[in-house]
Amino acid sequence: MRPNQLTPASFAAYPPQASELVRSHLDMIRTLPLVFAALLLREARDYDWKFPAEQRAIAEQFSFLASLSDAQRTNLLQGFAAVRLPDSATRMDWIAHPQKFLDALTASLWSTHQIDAFRESAKLYADRLLQARTEQPPAIPRMTVVVLGAGLEQDGYPLFRKLRPHGVFVPQVADSGAWSELVAFAQKRAQSHPAPSGHIYIDGGEADAALSAHFATSSYAGLAPVRQQLLQRIGVILASPNSGPEQLRTAMADIQPDSLHWPDRSVDPVFQHFQLDVLTQGSGTQIFSTTFVQWSAREALRRAQPLTLILRFAPRQRSLNMNEMLSGKTQGNSPDPAGSLVDADMGAFYAWIDQQRLTGADQSTFLAWSQGRKQAVLIGPTLPRETTAGAPMTMQQMMAQLS
Repeated sequence: MRPNQLTPASFAAYPPQASELVRSHLDMIRTLPLVFAALLLREARDYDWKFPAEQRAIAEQFSFLASLSDAQRTNLLQGFAAVRLPDSATRMDWIAHPQKFLDALTASLWSTHQIDAFRESAKLYADRLLQARTEQPPAIPRMTVVVLGAGLEQDGYPLFRKLRPHGVFVPQVADSGAWSELVAFAQKRAQSHPAPSGHIYIDGGEADAALSAHFATSSYAGLAPVRQQLLQRIGVILASPNSGPEQLRTAMADIQPDSLHWPDRSVDPVFQHFQLDVLTQGSGTQIFSTTFVQWSAREALRRAQPLTLILRFAPRQRSLNMNEMLSGKTQGNSPDPAGSLVDADMGAFYAWIDQQRLTGADQSTFLAWSQGRKQAVLIGPTLPRETTAGAPMTMQQMMAQLS
């Protein structure tokens, strides 16, 4: 089916909000090149399960395209219209199964040497869209806290080397009650500025119930049943004839939350879809707790753009051969404290980088704290750069510096 053949009935399987959005712009969608329409509808199909920030971005994209004249739209998207597709791709049901179509598109772009031209077309469109968008500043300055939990250790490893040039290094944190003080501060912040998915807590071990009560929470331990089910499915897919990375990616993208058993059925559906995306799209998120936290942080900042993000890294298992790890039968595997520390240290740096990409980054604050080393780095608009604190600090004192 070509875009100009679409009817309202084409979107009968879409969830309510997505269906309403697409049908209200159907005349515009009919004018789009097939490749671009598939890309656009892939995002729109899951509109109901997107975070508010993502929904705004999708709605703005539809409004931007609708605001162009037919000639302007044709000129802007001519690079997408020029893409040559194999007959097998054009016969796919790209409305119901956009990921399968896009996997075929990617393979075709590479094999026919069209990938560079496609990237140029995508960049041109993204630049124009960015110019048309209006960025909304956060209600309060964003804050990200990264905690390197107990059990992460490697002798002689210098912590926070990449973060120290950007803020104040605290070589001695008073550890007595520090986590409880952090939880109390975070609770008050979330209660004072409530927002849907505005405050997110990701834990690489067991989640703290006191923090979970006020934050949208995802934990590696809490999702163990879901991870095990996904590993079983991965094993079945990889054992099937003619399977490979592309087939696995497509199969994982088609998994829906209601096809799995979830330990907590009270989770907000939007956040549940987010958790599933982390586990089905992230490489190694089902196996390593540090990868789970790092990927969750990246996606939470990119997609939800929370006012508060708290991450806590816990020891991950040691690396085994791939078949053993994919089997999920590694309960007896010992933790890797040294490797986990390196993962978490880099994860903290990546989280800061991702926070810097968001609106209001110049007013955002950041704390990285190692419970085992009792060291921390504070970064904020009012704090000096590349400085070392001359005296020990409590968690309350550090929070006061960032508030």
